Amino acid sequence: MQAARIHISGIVQGVGFRPFVYNLATRLGVKGWVNNTSAGVDIHAEGDEAALQAFIEKLSSEKPALAVIDQFTVREIAPEQFTTFDIQHSTAIAGAFQPISPDVTICPDCLRELFDPSDRRYRYPFINCTNCGPRFTIIKDIPYDRPKTTMAGFPLCADCEKEYKDPTNRRFHAQPVACSVCGPHIWLESHNTQHATNEDAMIETQRLLAEGKIVAIKGLGGFHLACDATNASAVSELRARKLRVDKPFALMMPDLETVERHCFISDDERELLQSTARPIVLLKRKPESNIVEEVSPKQQWLGVMLPYTPLHYLLFVDSNVERLTFNVSPLVLTSGNLSEEPIATDNDDARKRLSKLADAFLMHNRDIHIRCDDSVVRVFEDNRKSTIENRKSIYPIRRSRGYSPFPVKLPFDVPQLLAAGSELKNTFCITNGNYAFLSHHIGDMENYETLQSFEQGVEHFEKLFRVKPVAIAHDMHPNYLATRYALERAEREGLPLIAVQHHHAHVAACMAEHGLNEPVIGVSFDGTGYGEDGAIWGGEILVADYASYQRAAHLEYFPLPGGDAAIKRPARTALALLWSLGLDWDERLAPVTEFCAEDQVTLRVQLEKKINTPQTSSVGRLFDAAAALAGVRQRVNYEGQAAIEFEALADEAEAGGYPFELSQARVQTRSAVEALVADVLAGVPLPKISARFHNGIANVLRVVALEIKGQTGIQKVVLSGGVWQNITLLRRTLSLLGSDGFKVYIHREVPTNDGGLSLGQAAIAASRLRG
Repeated sequence: MQAARIHISGIVQGVGFRPFVYNLATRLGVKGWVNNTSAGVDIHAEGDEAALQAFIEKLSSEKPALAVIDQFTVREIAPEQFTTFDIQHSTAIAGAFQPISPDVTICPDCLRELFDPSDRRYRYPFINCTNCGPRFTIIKDIPYDRPKTTMAGFPLCADCEKEYKDPTNRRFHAQPVACSVCGPHIWLESHNTQHATNEDAMIETQRLLAEGKIVAIKGLGGFHLACDATNASAVSELRARKLRVDKPFALMMPDLETVERHCFISDDERELLQSTARPIVLLKRKPESNIVEEVSPKQQWLGVMLPYTPLHYLLFVDSNVERLTFNVSPLVLTSGNLSEEPIATDNDDARKRLSKLADAFLMHNRDIHIRCDDSVVRVFEDNRKSTIENRKSIYPIRRSRGYSPFPVKLPFDVPQLLAAGSELKNTFCITNGNYAFLSHHIGDMENYETLQSFEQGVEHFEKLFRVKPVAIAHDMHPNYLATRYALERAEREGLPLIAVQHHHAHVAACMAEHGLNEPVIGVSFDGTGYGEDGAIWGGEILVADYASYQRAAHLEYFPLPGGDAAIKRPARTALALLWSLGLDWDERLAPVTEFCAEDQVTLRVQLEKKINTPQTSSVGRLFDAAAALAGVRQRVNYEGQAAIEFEALADEAEAGGYPFELSQARVQTRSAVEALVADVLAGVPLPKISARFHNGIANVLRVVALEIKGQTGIQKVVLSGGVWQNITLLRRTLSLLGSDGFKVYIHREVPTNDGGLSLGQAAIAASRLRG
């Protein structure tokens, strides 16, 4: 007889790990016990040598699909002569923590039961088991047990309790387990009047959607606003009510067959759509799709997700049909909020905030403890010969439901830190050990409601992961709400502050994600970032490690008249760029005709007298100017709109590029802008102009990288910043740098935009604290 004490940490709670251990031990004749603690899973195992070795090996090789093992330790101990194998009650350990599973899509077993008329959970909207269902959005504290979730108020009926206590049942200790007898329920209401409940509520919701109505639907991490995606008037009405003029809406389609009718799908995209995270995946639209243009104006791409909760599946299914058939059109399923506010999660809050947006509410009474937006990803295939070993195809755009709070493993241990993130697309990051817990998507920190959501999220993460920060990292911009939160909290609690330059943080985020520890050439292109000289940076080529950076080259400065006013009107940026380069405002150019003669004079005076004209090196703003000069868009309704529409026009077959030049560590734009203007005036087709602009940026970046490589010998290049969401530019740049032998690293775990910035802030802060 031999005995071992085993400790396992990682995502091993809320994923069926204890019943897996119990059944494995029973199968192999191993005795002892298994226990959840705040630090992971502890196991005492006794048996003969062969059985014990097989048990230890199979703990890893046969672990539950949702489990992630980060640490696995075994030590021999004296046998205690156990005669059974038991599951013990969970134990709280002061100061200990564990990663927590994200919310998980409904599993195949629960989906089968959902539509099985003989099953007691037939058509029950909250069916789940240890392999699926809510996790992060309902948990209040660890260890992950029912009393510490929002299911605490739903006592189990006898049937559910029997399953919950049976280690051989897949609902053993499934904390959200419930049924129609003892669990949450749904109802439909409007104007604070309940119209239908349960099955009738679902049927009535389907009827309203078919009639072109807008319904607010309470989901896993918040409310969605839904309407028929094939009904132009319904989608237009949703845009008008939500104050969302052009920004694309997300779609939910019932199954892959439906998705394939509307979109082109690769194997990798199919895999992402069906993954347990069930993100929104950007897919290329088919010309014959009847999804109305109003869903994604002037775009070739649709953001599509499959149902991920039982309630979603029920939305698409005809209750009068015995077999599983989908009869409802694809739905717009966009965040339940007024534009730029946090999504609504609480029923009363939704009634107050969404009453003018929705015609009716499909409600339920399971509370959402922490809001969590849908994640957005795309597939980017990297076919370079000379590249890194990581061949993942996922390219994150928004990392939230299904991924958060899963940690990024850092290449080094770090102290307990809080990194406050950026102003736009905010996430925060807390660290403990070698884990970096990047938060769910908070959003644009431009109002008090979003700041409240940020503060609630920070408090929740620090409680869950037992973090008491020893320092706070923040962006250098003094007026960001996240920065002001950091300053005020640090003063209140007596904590040191670490200010991190925006583009250095971008580069460090990608380095941390890939476990890089040596200096790299960091190419950080985005729209806005506060520079050390007070200018608006955004076209930065850095030589950087975590401790420091050198600004090796950057886009030459040009003025941004009116600051934010220029961002919203690319025509202003275009004319400012022409003025700074000494080029004429030709009346045949679209940005010039955008302004009357009097406004042109006002703008010229503003530029000449330098009245509110901050200098910028932003590649994002350069794209805006180019799009305006090409006649694509003079005003925008959402961030990056002009550049996105400009990219969508690019001719993939065009090999020419505008002549950007490098001089004294500055990327000079005059020759390229002159060539672009000449093409516009000569009537060159827009797709060629767009492609030549993209190719020109990639070509000059290659020149810069080769020069830095010659000076430093550095061959690793990191690409980070919002501009690298531009797949045309990304693909061209990777091709050029790869052909010159560079190892190029791009984001695969966190967004390349500001949604990944807090990870870089945390890595830099940890490095500085280490000295």
